[in-house]
Amino acid sequence: MSDARRIQLQPAYVLHHRPYRDTSRILELFTRDHGRVSVFARGARGGSKSNSSLLSILQPFNRLLVSWTGRGEAGQLTGAEFDGAMTPLPPDRLVHGFYLNELLLKLFARHDSHPDVFALYSRTLEDLKHVDAIRPLRLFEKRLLEAIGYGLALERDVQSGAEIEPGASYHYRMEQGPVRVEGVAEGAPAYSGVYSGATLLSLGREELSDAEVCAEARRLLRDALDRCLDGRELRSRQVMLALRKGK
Repeated sequence: MSDARRIQLQPAYVLHHRPYRDTSRILELFTRDHGRVSVFARGARGGSKSNSSLLSILQPFNRLLVSWTGRGEAGQLTGAEFDGAMTPLPPDRLVHGFYLNELLLKLFARHDSHPDVFALYSRTLEDLKHVDAIRPLRLFEKRLLEAIGYGLALERDVQSGAEIEPGASYHYRMEQGPVRVEGVAEGAPAYSGVYSGATLLSLGREELSDAEVCAEARRLLRDALDRCLDGRELRSRQVMLALRKGK
């Protein structure tokens, strides 16, 4: 049997953590070079000052450098520290951060490396600290779909080959792409699977500067992600929906 591998100072984020036995925790990490990794943080919930300090570090949205040893599915955490300066997410953005975490937990298998998605996640967290949440979330969803091989066709009608027209309406076939439909009046109530050409083009160009376009893009991206999630629910979606209704 080979020796347990040792990983040192790997850039990582905590996606989720849960108690384990009396004083420990099981951490789901998203790392730059090793993808999703499960590790045991033994004694992380103990009463000592050093353990309390470690617990404060091992929280979601902190960019960390983590070290662990182990073989197989789960490792043993051997160290963790902040990776540079740490600015927390504003309280009203925490639910958005947990939404990103849920997507990564549900869409990626353990030990499946995606350094491009790690960089995307890191940039999105930084954006959520400084700008309105809507555009960063939509761009994260779009680029995540591209990274896992389910990118959206947003430039041409897949049936006719014609370029998308801003003033036209299109039915989006998830397995293929947009197909122009007639008889949808401008400003008519949205219905499933139909989107304006302006929304498709704006999403494709990653502009998303208009509130109505962002709302339509959210519907399209949700439909695309639902196909990848295969019926698995996201709790953070329900929280965000409740928050929107409460406003």
